[in-house]
Amino acid sequence: MKYIQSAANPMVKQWKKLLSRKERNKSKTFIIEGFHLVEEALKSEADVETIIVSETIEMPQTFDYGAVPVVTVTEEIAGMLADTETTQGIFAICRQPAFDIKSGESFLLIDSVQDPGNLGTMIRTADAAGLDSVVIGMGSVDIYNPKVLRSAQGSHFHLPVIAGDLHEWVDNLNQQEIPVYGTALENASIFSEVPAGGPFALLVGNEGSGVDPGLLAKTAKNLYIPIYGKSESLNVAVAAGILLYYFKTPK
Repeated sequence: MKYIQSAANPMVKQWKKLLSRKERNKSKTFIIEGFHLVEEALKSEADVETIIVSETIEMPQTFDYGAVPVVTVTEEIAGMLADTETTQGIFAICRQPAFDIKSGESFLLIDSVQDPGNLGTMIRTADAAGLDSVVIGMGSVDIYNPKVLRSAQGSHFHLPVIAGDLHEWVDNLNQQEIPVYGTALENASIFSEVPAGGPFALLVGNEGSGVDPGLLAKTAKNLYIPIYGKSESLNVAVAAGILLYYFKTPK
C-alpha cells in the first residue's frame, strides 16, 4: 500500500484539481468522498482507478476493492481533497462512464437546474423510481459536482446519467413516439389528466425561470401540479418526484 505524505506530490495535485469542473471534463475522471459513495462505486463495479484513505482511519473489512490500488495519505492531504467540513477520510478516483443510449421507455430530462442538491436529489429519485436514464441539459450544474454526488447517494452508479442537448433529445423521443411531458405554470394541464403507465419522458427546468420555452413548444403536453396551500410553487426536485412516481405507475 502506497503512502504519500507530501502535499506537493504530483498525484495529490491532480486529485485536488478534480474539485474543479474544468479538470473533471478534461481528464474524464471525478472524485467521490465518504464510505457510502466509495462502497457504492465498488459494489456497482464502477471504473475505480484509486482509493485514497487518510492514515487516521481503517479500511472497512466489508469493502471488496479487489485489484484497485489503495493509497494512504496524511490527515492534512485528506483535508485538502475534502469537499465537506468534516471529512470521513476516504475517497476514490473514478472514470466517467460512457453511455450509448439506444433504447428505453422512461427518461428524466433536466434543463438548467443549478442547485447541486436539487440535481442530486432528482438523480436519486429517478433511480428509485426505476427510470432508464437521466439527461442533464446545458446550463445545469456539473453532473460530477461533489455536492451533486453526495446528494445522489450513489445513484450515478446505478443508471445512465449523461449530459446532452435537450433539443436533440426531445426531437429524438418524438420520433420514437415517446411522449415528452414538460412542466409549466401557464398553458398547462393538471398532471392527473394524462394517463400513466406507458413510456414517457419528463422535462423539468430551472428553479426560477422554469423550462426553456423552445423546449416546451416541442412537448406532447405541458403539465402542472396544483397548489392547495399558500406556497407559490413546489421545489423542482419535489415536483419531479411526484410526477416520476405518477408516470411510473404500472398499467
